[in-house]
Amino acid sequence: MSLWEYANPVKFIRTTDKVLPWVWALTGICLVTGLVWGFFFTPDDFRQGSTVKIIYIHVPSALMAINAWLMMLVASLIWIVRRHHVSALAARAAAPVGAVMTLIALATGAFWGQPMWGTWWAWDPRLTSFLILFLFYLGYMALWEAIENDDTAADLTSILCLVGSVFAILSRYAVNFWNQGLHQGATLSLDKEENISDVFWFPLLFCIAGFVLLFVALVFLRTQTEIRARRTRALLAREGQA
Repeated sequence: MSLWEYANPVKFIRTTDKVLPWVWALTGICLVTGLVWGFFFTPDDFRQGSTVKIIYIHVPSALMAINAWLMMLVASLIWIVRRHHVSALAARAAAPVGAVMTLIALATGAFWGQPMWGTWWAWDPRLTSFLILFLFYLGYMALWEAIENDDTAADLTSILCLVGSVFAILSRYAVNFWNQGLHQGATLSLDKEENISDVFWFPLLFCIAGFVLLFVALVFLRTQTEIRARRTRALLAREGQA
């Protein structure tokens, strides 16, 4: 069985219809477990107090904000190389989800930063690159809406996605590129001295898994909607020509 079989819209919809109930169920289990465990059964941090518990929303949303764009990049490259419409529509479907994840990351970062830094916002390298990434999400969605021809829109948004990927990478590695800045280092690290304590780490893993599964479920659902909308537009165009 080839992976490219799922580029067939009918097969994609049939397959995701079977998978979606399981993904939604696992999403609920992971999110409820992680959030309840994290917010109610972990201690306050000795420096940050109860504020540290924002980590269970901020870190997963920030990870998905970046990885959603990278998923869009892969889908856009598939469109450019192989011209599979499902990949272009999947990228389009992922954009609003990624934009919301980025907005959540920015908002929770502000709520976390105010008591820690004494300000809601700072032109920190990672914060700034995240804000630019959010603007790229808005521009990507606006470009899709501004162009009537789907293939032309897919071409132009794919190019925009390639450019925006620079800021997705900067958002991930800004702390490593620049030593200055208020933002802390990586929360999850292979370095035991930098990695957070296990008491926070385990519920955080459930939250991250929940956000990943939520992203997958929403992208599957939205891609199905985009496929059906494209079919509807094609049928209306044929009727108009008849």
